[in-house]
Amino acid sequence: MAANNIFSNLIYSLFKRILAVPENKSLDLGKPEKVLLVRQHNQLGDMLAGVSILRAVKETYPGCSLTVIVSPENYLGLVKNKYIDKLFVFDKKKIFIPSYFSELLKLLRESYDVAIVPVTVSISFTSNLLARLANAKTRIGPLCLNGKENKSYFLFDRRVAIDWRKHPDANVADIILDIVRPFGISTNNYLSEITFSNKDIETAQKFISGIKSGNDGLVIGLHVGAGKIPNRWSLDKYVALMEKLNKNYGAKFYLTGTTSDKEEIDYIKSKTAFTTGLFINKQITEVAALISLSDLFVSNDTGIMHVAGTTNTPQVSIFGPTNPFNWAPVGSNKLFIRKSEMIDDVTVDDVYELCVSILREK
Repeated sequence: MAANNIFSNLIYSLFKRILAVPENKSLDLGKPEKVLLVRQHNQLGDMLAGVSILRAVKETYPGCSLTVIVSPENYLGLVKNKYIDKLFVFDKKKIFIPSYFSELLKLLRESYDVAIVPVTVSISFTSNLLARLANAKTRIGPLCLNGKENKSYFLFDRRVAIDWRKHPDANVADIILDIVRPFGISTNNYLSEITFSNKDIETAQKFISGIKSGNDGLVIGLHVGAGKIPNRWSLDKYVALMEKLNKNYGAKFYLTGTTSDKEEIDYIKSKTAFTTGLFINKQITEVAALISLSDLFVSNDTGIMHVAGTTNTPQVSIFGPTNPFNWAPVGSNKLFIRKSEMIDDVTVDDVYELCVSILREK
């Protein structure tokens, strides 16, 4: 461990000697016409929860061009986002492919007025380095996060201290703006957003017509999986919830997910007597379109929760170890429940009662 720290410090020392830029404490950015935002270090849910920063840039500088660097893990949530003029997927596995490297260099060599690296739960040296290598007049990035120094702070001339501890229950859609608020970049709209097409809507409508007849009857979507095991509510509780909703509302159900959720989905299907539609391995924009046409969506605390959060559809999110005030989708009809760090402390009746409070408005 000590050897690793010594090596790491040597690397940072070398980069500091070569790439350090002098700090500029001015908060005046002028009127940027081209902005670069680097977010290749966040997962899909983190990305969607922080769409507010894209909106803030465009609202503050309506005529600017916004380029966003993303990752293979999170770019699907921003493919058709209306705030983005250019989207580039930074893939470390392709960095030694000449054609890809040339494309990356071309992107970084464009003239940017401002390069920004937002930060939520972690600091990324790679994102910081990309912003430094970009041909930008100004680079905004974290000085520290929750009191822990950003070892590559020297790559930015505008350095901002980010500290969740000041507002421990603030939503990520709010916190992510702290990196740019000092410079007058902000928004009052913290809602997330996925831009989907008419074709996505047609795909969703076709799917819905396959699980119910006519215009009558409620359509309820569920996402029963989660990448993190502590974020998974009991499958038996999901089954019990579906049975109650089916009995009392005659609802039609569908499950979202991917091949990695196959075991959980098969279990749900094997335990329910009614037919449940499967919307599996679909594009994020198609999932968002389907949820937007649904009457209710219920999910664990996971990426698809944030996809649902971009729609106007009423939603119930079930939380365990994560603070829902930080991560639950924003909106008056976006409800969540958490009893403790153990997600299964949440009962079927707890979730059912929230669902009823939504459905009685239908």
